[in-house]
Amino acid sequence: MLKPGTAWADAWERCLTIAPEAFRDDRTLNLWNGSWQADGMSLVATSPIDGGIIVGPPRVDAHTARHAVRASLDQHRLWRCWPLAERRARIAAALDALNEHRDLLAILLVHEIGKPWRLARADVDRGIDGVRWYIDNIEDMLDGRVPLDGPVSNIASWNYPMSVLFHAMLVQALAGNAVVAKVPTDGGLSCLTLACAFAAREGVPITLVSGSGSELSEVLVGSPEISCVSFVGGRSTGARVAAAVAASGKRHILEQEGLNTWGIWNYTDWESLTAVIPRLFDYGKQRCTSYPRFVVQRSAFPDFLSVYLPAVRSVRIGNPLAVVDPSDSLPELDFGPLINAAKAKELSDQVTLAIDRGAVPLYRGSLADALLLPGQDISAYFAPMTLLNPPPASPLYHAEPFGPVDTVMLVDTEAELISAMNQSNGALVSTLSTDDPHTYERIAPQIRAFKVGFCKPRSRGDREELFGGLGGSWRGAFVGGELLVKAVTSGPQNEQSLGNFPECQFNG
Repeated sequence: MLKPGTAWADAWERCLTIAPEAFRDDRTLNLWNGSWQADGMSLVATSPIDGGIIVGPPRVDAHTARHAVRASLDQHRLWRCWPLAERRARIAAALDALNEHRDLLAILLVHEIGKPWRLARADVDRGIDGVRWYIDNIEDMLDGRVPLDGPVSNIASWNYPMSVLFHAMLVQALAGNAVVAKVPTDGGLSCLTLACAFAAREGVPITLVSGSGSELSEVLVGSPEISCVSFVGGRSTGARVAAAVAASGKRHILEQEGLNTWGIWNYTDWESLTAVIPRLFDYGKQRCTSYPRFVVQRSAFPDFLSVYLPAVRSVRIGNPLAVVDPSDSLPELDFGPLINAAKAKELSDQVTLAIDRGAVPLYRGSLADALLLPGQDISAYFAPMTLLNPPPASPLYHAEPFGPVDTVMLVDTEAELISAMNQSNGALVSTLSTDDPHTYERIAPQIRAFKVGFCKPRSRGDREELFGGLGGSWRGAFVGGELLVKAVTSGPQNEQSLGNFPECQFNG
């Protein structure tokens, strides 16, 4: 049964009561020019957790988006002149409202993007706590710096609406910039709308619009009013954004997908790896820092399988809101559905193609034991799958699956190990498990990932920790701590921002 009080209708009614300026009976509004606008064509959407109808985005056209961007420039010119103390106070007040309604924001994420309750709460809390850290430390970061000449534009994927997208938006505003953001196409609309309502009430200059990426990208990237573009998404779209910002000379932060790899070489601490593997399936590996590829020394393959297979069998999947008894807490799941049924079918097709062309199935999970509601739509659910040696003709050979599909590559030499770990020409994170620290120190610098862990996973990072990528996974300024503030402010004329260069790698 569905946990009482967690239905979409219950969450929606709470949104109508808490933020009536941003929510209407059957739709959300767009936010621009300092007010909520009933424009755009409102679409119907479905929740990935059970296929139920939820409110979809009110898509505006390029003409309306241009008006929104121009209005944001007017807001920017006023906001950048506000004293830092006033900006801090307003954003702190917005964070207080977010914290008061954190459970509602999290339940909206469960419905809209299928995150299990534990991970949805973590996304909200991480966003709030991260911005509070900047409020406490922003003064020194802004020493000798000024806001940009125009607003910062944000285009981001759907998987972390609060801890990545909204977090960045508030830090950009704290630094003195007006902010423009597009609602991610595949989810997060109502959560972001509610969060932006709290910020707008405090006078924070945020513009939030929904629309087709193909139609709005030219406006949100190419408009002369925009001074900086922050993008999180796939390489194909990212390449088009990169071309546009390169031609215009705009400041940019472009985080793109990469095949993060976990290498195993002369390694024997299998018990430690056993504990890690289930955690790597958090949110169905729909994360920019997931590890979908293991590169394993052939002689260690039997030992690897002996710990990997029991660990992957322990992964818990199901409907994030399903309970056996009304008094039960929401289930502790590693992941629920994928973002939509189309993604589940795409993964299924890729697995079938890889097997047809020679990949060997090592593990095929099942939904038989998943915690699901009787008769519910399960088209967005995909059980874990593991393939050995996907062929070069398969997309799973070189691209990130962005779902619960692991691939294992066997190698015999260090050169093969390094080559296999660099298959996608750059990644955000990688890990090398080896018993010998000297082996790690020798091989890690040759792995094209921004962060390389020693026998442990690396994360995107919080607060002062830098974040970026190498090769095709990143373009523009690196971010994290003061670098996130530097990326959206101007300093001395001769200043050089930390950019995407091979020496910018953080190991350990």
